[in-house]
This record gives sequence, structure tokens and C-alpha cells, in this order.
Amino acid sequence: MFSDETLARAARLIEASTEAGVMLATVESCTGGLIAGALISVAGSSSAFERGFVTYTNEAKMEVVGVPKKTLVAHGAVSAETAIAMAEGALNICPADLSVGVTGVAGPGGGTPEKPVGTVAIAVALRGAQSVCEIPRFDGDRTAVRLATVDKALDMMLAIL
Repeated sequence: MFSDETLARAARLIEASTEAGVMLATVESCTGGLIAGALISVAGSSSAFERGFVTYTNEAKMEVVGVPKKTLVAHGAVSAETAIAMAEGALNICPADLSVGVTGVAGPGGGTPEKPVGTVAIAVALRGAQSVCEIPRFDGDRTAVRLATVDKALDMMLAIL
């Protein structure tokens, strides 16, 4: 399912994390575990991958990683605020040092004029540092949006390291 380029990104992230002594976590909505799947496709990934969470519903985002209900009500599931709360929530509940939170509209339905299909909020949190978030819009069908999100998330995590 993953391209050679995606697997190479994942391998670079695992290698860099291992060298830095940094453990990784993922909190995924629209990607449904694909980022974690790419990471654990790498042999030896247990040296850097701590755990992954799939929080597809708003209830799961609140219950599993502690996204505040007020954040979801005020900003919606697909927002920088929610993605950051997801990524930071992972660091609050597990021993990972670097996490990513992704939430978006993969399609084919569910888009709005403000948040069209392909809009994804991707946040990266590093323990002790300011979290970062980007909200790209990817083209293509559901699978293309989800796979592009994986690549962008891996790139963002690598950039933080």
C-alpha cells in the first residue's frame, strides 16, 4: 500500500528518532492508523515507535487523548486547535517524546466551503517545545488524500527532529 518514498521517509524517521533517543506516537483520525502502519513497516521500528491511537469520532478524541469538548465545539474536528490537542494529548498519556495528530476530510463527502474535501490539520508536538500545525489541502480521491497526509506527517515529524 505504501510507496517506496513513503517507506523511505518512515525509515529515516525511525533512524533519526532512534539516534536521538526519541520515542514516537501517533493520534490519527482520517488516516485511520496509516501513519503508525508506515512506521511499523520499518524493521526495528520498536526502537522508536511507542504507540498509536485511532480517534475517529469526536468522542474518541475526547475520551482517548483528552481533546477538550470546548475545542471541538468552538473550532470543529478539522482544525489546528483540535490537531494540536490530539498531538499534545498523546504526550500527556504516554511516554512518547514526539507525536503527531491528524484530522481531516478525506472524502468523498463531508466537505464544506470552509473545509473542503482534502483539508487536513496535521500537528506535531515535541515534549518541552511549542507544537506546530499545518493545514494543507490535498487533491485526489479518499486514498490519495490519506496517503498524502501520511507523507506530510512524516516530513513534519522529521523536520522537528
